[in-house]
Amino acid sequence: MLNISEAFQSKSKLINRRMFLLSTLKVVVFFGIISRLFYLQISENIKYKSLSDKNRLREWKVPPKRGVILDFFGNKIASNTQVYQLHMIPEDVPNLDEFFFKLSKLITFGESEKRRLLKRLKKRKPWEPIIVSENLSWSEFSKLNLFLHEVQGIKPVVAVARKYISDGSSAHLIGYVSEISRKDLEKSKLLREINVPGLKTGKNGLEKYLNSKIIGQPGLQRFEVNAYGKRIKELKFIQGKSGENFRTTLDTEVQQFVSKQLENRSGSVCVMDIYTGDIIAMVSSPTFDPNKFVYGISQKEWDLLIEDKKKPLINKSVSGLYPPGSTIKPIVALSALENDVVSTKKIVRCTGSMELYGQKYHCWKEKGHGYMSMRSAIKQSCDIYFYEVARRLGIDRLSVTAKNFGLGKKVFDLFIEERSGIVPDTKWKLNNIGRGWVLGETLISGIGQGYFQSTPMQLCLMMAQLANGGYEIKPRIIDDKYAVQPTINAWREKFNEINNNIDLSSSNLKKLYRNKENIKFVLDALYGATNEPMGTSYRSRLTKPEYIYAGKTGTSQIRRITAEERELNLKQKDLPYERRDHALFTAFAPYKYPRYAISIVIEHGGSGSSGAAPIAKKVIKKVLDRHKIRQKLQLDLFQEA
Repeated sequence: MLNISEAFQSKSKLINRRMFLLSTLKVVVFFGIISRLFYLQISENIKYKSLSDKNRLREWKVPPKRGVILDFFGNKIASNTQVYQLHMIPEDVPNLDEFFFKLSKLITFGESEKRRLLKRLKKRKPWEPIIVSENLSWSEFSKLNLFLHEVQGIKPVVAVARKYISDGSSAHLIGYVSEISRKDLEKSKLLREINVPGLKTGKNGLEKYLNSKIIGQPGLQRFEVNAYGKRIKELKFIQGKSGENFRTTLDTEVQQFVSKQLENRSGSVCVMDIYTGDIIAMVSSPTFDPNKFVYGISQKEWDLLIEDKKKPLINKSVSGLYPPGSTIKPIVALSALENDVVSTKKIVRCTGSMELYGQKYHCWKEKGHGYMSMRSAIKQSCDIYFYEVARRLGIDRLSVTAKNFGLGKKVFDLFIEERSGIVPDTKWKLNNIGRGWVLGETLISGIGQGYFQSTPMQLCLMMAQLANGGYEIKPRIIDDKYAVQPTINAWREKFNEINNNIDLSSSNLKKLYRNKENIKFVLDALYGATNEPMGTSYRSRLTKPEYIYAGKTGTSQIRRITAEERELNLKQKDLPYERRDHALFTAFAPYKYPRYAISIVIEHGGSGSSGAAPIAKKVIKKVLDRHKIRQKLQLDLFQEA
């Protein structure tokens, strides 16, 4: 019996000990739970309230409204339009395959869009919003909002997108915007600071140059959402800051007119005010539609642009390099006169060719021009005459004059793609080619061939500075009516509303000449080249007094003409397109009281007289017809300033 009693007591103690431990454990657990609840609800109240709000609230940065680019008359060249977009946050999408399937039932979303999105997802962080579609139709946008609860992680957005004149007449000059790339972010601190989904950046042209001022500052939207992520109400909206608007010196009507004249041609036309430096038109052809780049150009369209032999993406006005050909002869004549190498009465006999150290140099006129004075040589563009003038002048003195009048250096500081061209001299050849200069190279430089390379805009500036009497001007495209420009002040003081006569002789502008009579002589010779029989552009003249202009044709050889070809006397039209010469023409108008300069380059256009001058005739008339309208607005703006 004792053993049974002892066993019972021992078992009872064991049970009591276990109950105690269990009770203790319960108390510990209870206090642990209480402590945890206290910690979560009291100590960590702010943290979890914030997390709760994060689930309930959504913030979206709104891309800023990009500033508008206008022409001189206030017409929109680059503006903004309302578009419907679909944004997505990758980490909020549980299953991509399911997401793609549902999306394809709501909007146009095929395999190509799927591949493109997957490629972009690999480059983005999972919490960074990404644009699925940038240009939804209204029906697609409405359908997405209706079925928003069925597709997690998406947000339909009303946004603004860039819109350009669709004819592409200003595409090269204005440029275009496109999605920000990693390279853009690496190069720009501003883009890193304001980068939001849907933000576009300027890729070239004025869009790139003005980007920091025209891009604006993003806004902010805060929404309350339900468990499906659907917006219930807007809680806060912070308006973004729109970018600055800019007005240019361009005339859209002239720009579009010029673009039509260049249809089916490859080349450039530039028009400039010879006193203010205002660019009236700057067209490169062929062109492209910049609107296609805003939403991302397709691979097929991109390949067509890249493979096009006429290079539609290149701004030929500032990036195309061409031998100036005979358009440089007025500069050669001026340089020779300024350096007292020859006089205006110098006579040279042209027999069609000349020989120097066993090398034959030809004139464009096979049988020659006969006896030529300097004026008649400019008028009829005699090569033999300018071979002789260049031989006496020398390349170094010619180089100085050419550079003074705008060749061999960039005209603007706007375009990253602009090229400076080449004005050769003895030092340049030694440094770049490693050989000394030879006399034969001087001869061909006298007719704008050899190492000479110029952009169409440089040729326009060259003619503008000749036409204004030999004064330096600074070309401009951005019109700032509050900017005090010495050039504008100088000619405004001399402005005569009755006859539009401008005299800069007493101004503080930089003179590019030594003797004023030399400039007058060259301008008179250019008048003969266009308005007198035997002049190379006589067939393209305008006879009404208010339209009479003066100009110089040019033909740039792109290859050496063989003896066999000379014997066959092949015409340009008989040659394959890519072997034809470039056609050039530079001019100023009107002749009596000059105001505008023009340069035209037609790639493989044959001769300047047939390929470029006829276009100039039409463009000059259009520009002069628009002059009074421009003049009135210009004077109004000056008075405001």
